[in-house]
Amino acid sequence: MTNDPIECQPPSVSLSFGPVVPESQSRPGAHGAVLAFALGAVALWATNALVGKTLLAAYPVSLVQFLQFCGATLVFALIRFFPSPVLRIPQGEKGNAALAYAVGFLGLVGTMVLQYIGFASVPVIEANLVAYTWPLITAAAVILLGRPRRPLLLGLAAALGFVGVALVISGGRAHLWSSRAWFEGGSLVGYLAAFGSALCMAFYSLTVGRLAVSPERLLLPSALIGVALTFAWCLHDGVVRPSVAHLLLGLYLGIGPMGLGYYFWSRAAKLDHGGRIAIVAYLAPIASTFLLTLSGESLSMTAVAGAVLVIGSCLAVGIEGTETRHNVQNGR
Repeated sequence: MTNDPIECQPPSVSLSFGPVVPESQSRPGAHGAVLAFALGAVALWATNALVGKTLLAAYPVSLVQFLQFCGATLVFALIRFFPSPVLRIPQGEKGNAALAYAVGFLGLVGTMVLQYIGFASVPVIEANLVAYTWPLITAAAVILLGRPRRPLLLGLAAALGFVGVALVISGGRAHLWSSRAWFEGGSLVGYLAAFGSALCMAFYSLTVGRLAVSPERLLLPSALIGVALTFAWCLHDGVVRPSVAHLLLGLYLGIGPMGLGYYFWSRAAKLDHGGRIAIVAYLAPIASTFLLTLSGESLSMTAVAGAVLVIGSCLAVGIEGTETRHNVQNGR
């Protein structure tokens, strides 16, 4: 096995899966690359819920996920076996491959399968907002690992964010808080799946930048496992032949939001030395919710208030996290 390349993070965060170097040793132009990769990922992710909603209206989750993992596998395989000089990372030390692949499986398969179970079980716009609490979870975790200057303020911001999640879930429908409602119609399963997706993606974002494994080597095995698992799921549900248009949409979900989206985000995380991508991540729920609204999805006023709390708390925690890491790096 060849040595896996590595990009490194500053030692200010206690999570450590590979060697680290100080920010001063980063390559020239890395800051612009971080922003470009992160924005590319967010732009692709913004279309995920909208296209997923279109396919889920006609096909089971199993088929949509199978097409998505097939498209992603194609992307990761092309990058892995036909690397571009632009995307090549300098070689570094070899890390724990088993741990790296476990992170990739949880981050890719866990995130996407749980997210789409949520999409299929509850209103897509609500499941999408719950699933996109992962930037809040990520930022809060990084701050807890460091030394926040305003812990009480940050705790309040995070608490308000999760109050917002509760408002999105309820959507002003008081009956959802009755014990009977939670166990009928798949509501509980859908919202828990969406939140589980957020936890998986938060964990992936926290760890991928610290792993001594290049993104394509990390993600390709996970995508192949995803293909096998979703194919078995399709056989269980019954094989359905999609139309050509829907087939292309399904492959787009794999090539775009899953394949290139994950690859771009992983590259940004490996190049990021000061938490700069944290703020960019919060554009994803804003953009995807906007697109869903244009497609005819709507939120009650209560859910809108919840969405504002979720996005606002994400921004507050993310800005504080960036300031905290900046001050630590400058020895303040």
